[in-house]
Amino acid sequence: MNKTHYYGVYENKGNLFTKSLVPGSEFGEKTIKENGTEYRQWDPFRSKLSAAIKKNLKNYPFRDNTKILYLGASFGNTVSFLSDICFNGKIFAVEFAMKPFASLIHLSERRKNIFPIMEDASFPEKYKIFIEDPDVIYQDIAQRDQVTIFLNNFNLFSSAKFGFLFLKTRAIDAVTEPEKVMREQIRKINNVQEILPLNPFERDHYLIVVKR
Repeated sequence: MNKTHYYGVYENKGNLFTKSLVPGSEFGEKTIKENGTEYRQWDPFRSKLSAAIKKNLKNYPFRDNTKILYLGASFGNTVSFLSDICFNGKIFAVEFAMKPFASLIHLSERRKNIFPIMEDASFPEKYKIFIEDPDVIYQDIAQRDQVTIFLNNFNLFSSAKFGFLFLKTRAIDAVTEPEKVMREQIRKINNVQEILPLNPFERDHYLIVVKR
């Protein structure tokens, strides 16, 4: 297992791994034990952050004690890998749908740095009281107004120095060419540091990295 220049991320035979915070696979991913340490394989086709790293992401603010406000946590696949990386940090995982939220609850019982919050990310004032000064706002939401949701959260949580917006262009406009949609949307956002297309891992998706 080889260290990468991304904190907490390892590489073996072209595949990415994180060091398991708790024993065992969480979502059926492959695990490898080496010198008494277990590592979990991080599939870029199942996690957009893993895809971004495979695409040579330049901005990477995650460290062992990073606090993350994760909007659109879904079932918690990527959340679980951030839990491995930010093992002394906290991940506030916001999800509105019942079935994914139940998965997050189960995950948080094993991983004590995950804090599930059942709320709509469109209304950050409702969950602000539960969030401890996040360092990063991370959003993966398939809604037409996803940029507005991101900006509302990024503006409210002023402690966040970085914002990671995974832009799903087809959720905004299913007809217009994706790059044009992306260009129109980033005009609304200040201090964009990086624009990263996620193909071939995710079609018509871009990672927009913002730094305050």
